[in-house]
Amino acid sequence: MKGTRDLLPAETGLWQRVEDEARRILGAYNFREIRTPILEQTALFARSVGADTDIVTKEMYTFEDRTSESLTLRPEATASVVRAYIEHNLFNEGGIHKLYYIGPMFRRERPQKGRYRQFYQIGAEVLGSDHPTIDAEFLEMLVLFLGRLGLREYNLLLNSVGCPKCRAEYLKVLRQALDKVKDKMCGDCQRRAATNPLRVLDCKVETDQPIIESLPHTLDHLCPECRQHFDRVTGELQQRGIPYQIAPRLVRGLDYYTRTTFEMTSNVLGAQNAFLGGGRYDGLSEMLGGPPTPGFGVAIGEDRLILAVEQTASLKPDDRLDIYVAWMGEGALHPASQLARELRRDGLSVEIGYEPMKLKKSLGIASRLGARFTVIIGEGELTAGRFQVKDMSTGQQEEIEPARVAAVVKEKLQKG
Repeated sequence: MKGTRDLLPAETGLWQRVEDEARRILGAYNFREIRTPILEQTALFARSVGADTDIVTKEMYTFEDRTSESLTLRPEATASVVRAYIEHNLFNEGGIHKLYYIGPMFRRERPQKGRYRQFYQIGAEVLGSDHPTIDAEFLEMLVLFLGRLGLREYNLLLNSVGCPKCRAEYLKVLRQALDKVKDKMCGDCQRRAATNPLRVLDCKVETDQPIIESLPHTLDHLCPECRQHFDRVTGELQQRGIPYQIAPRLVRGLDYYTRTTFEMTSNVLGAQNAFLGGGRYDGLSEMLGGPPTPGFGVAIGEDRLILAVEQTASLKPDDRLDIYVAWMGEGALHPASQLARELRRDGLSVEIGYEPMKLKKSLGIASRLGARFTVIIGEGELTAGRFQVKDMSTGQQEEIEPARVAAVVKEKLQKG
């Protein structure tokens, strides 16, 4: 189907490595996993993402079920996480909640490199604090994650879109500026100029960019509290040695953002170069009927991140087979199967043939599967009570008692 794809075993090894690294980093910062439904009530996204955003007006997969209830395949997950936070009364537990998710999202966009209609995100949310250190520590975590993946060439773009108080004043100024130029802009921008002028800054139409560049900056219209918050965030980043660039047009494509917004981009991705983004959303909980709860989060576009890793980083999937068990003669099948079971219990990856075959063919299969070692079991080995363990990279073999095979192989694997 257009805009979707299959991820085959040759590809999924790298995806697993990236997701495993994400779980390690998120765990180090005390995030815990949450899993929300792929289907949600349409109203959830219309209220939170914004009725005039491209996501809601053009991209959501929405349909009515048999009871005429309007449902939507989730286009993003922050709204679902906050909905779950409210629905399950997590706020009654007090303190800060750090949650993360990994899974598919759905938007009917024009397919292109790194962009699909079913795409995958790694996301994380901090609920319960508006302290600027949260913002800086979160960005520090992302920098550490990218470093663990071997990514070095990227840009952190940073902005503040203010709070409802100062944004109202900014929108007055923005509308006045748009009144003078909107007739020269695309149809979407002309409509947004009246309904949601902040969305004009998120326009991607090339011919509109010079006009957008001339519009007032959000940073020039922050209230004292928002200016102080942004200065604290940038100050913290400087103290932590994290480089960033101020991007005064960066508002992100969702209505729930307040104060800090950010993206990370990579030049290897071409025109669609952003592979993660997020920011602060201090009013989203109230918007969804919950208690006042400041929030900060990120959504990492895993499809684009994988592209960047493939092109610029040295991270490779470590999915080679540890051991292939080759047996000759019907009498060897049972002890070979027993050995395979024991080796798997010891944490080794093991494959075993199920049909009798000659040793040469078994070694050929072991080589094709990328096995690091082959354990050879025939009548002679059974009589001697010692199996042959062949290192497939060097061709060297040694006789080892069955009970010691796992320990010997593990030791050799650790030595590389």
